[in-house]
Amino acid sequence: MAFRGDLEALILAVLAEGPKHGYEISKQILQMSGKTLRFGEGQLYPALHKLEEAGYVTASWVPQDGKPPRKVYELTESGISLLRKKKREWAKFQSSVSAIMGDAHQLGGSNA
Repeated sequence: MAFRGDLEALILAVLAEGPKHGYEISKQILQMSGKTLRFGEGQLYPALHKLEEAGYVTASWVPQDGKPPRKVYELTESGISLLRKKKREWAKFQSSVSAIMGDAHQLGGSNA
C-alpha cells in the first residue's frame, strides 16, 4: 500500500462523478483537497495515459465551438472496480495509521 503519490486513485475518484477533461480533473482535485493537492500537466497526463492504456478509463475527443476538440476521460467498469479496491485499501491504511497516531497523545513526559 503506497498512497503517498496515488494520483491514479484521485483521478478515478474524480471521474466517478462523470466524464471530464484533464484540466477539469486537476482543478477538481485541487478544489476538493482545499488547495492542498496540486498536480501539473507533467504528472496528470502520464497518469491518465497509464489508466487509459490499462483500460481503466476511456478517452474521446469532444468538439468545441470555435476551439480545438478536447480529450474527455471517462471511467470504465474495470476503472470502477479499481476505484472500489483503492478505496478499501485507503480505508485500511487510514485506520492503521489512526490506530498508531491516535495513541501519540499518550506519550506522557516524552519530548517527542
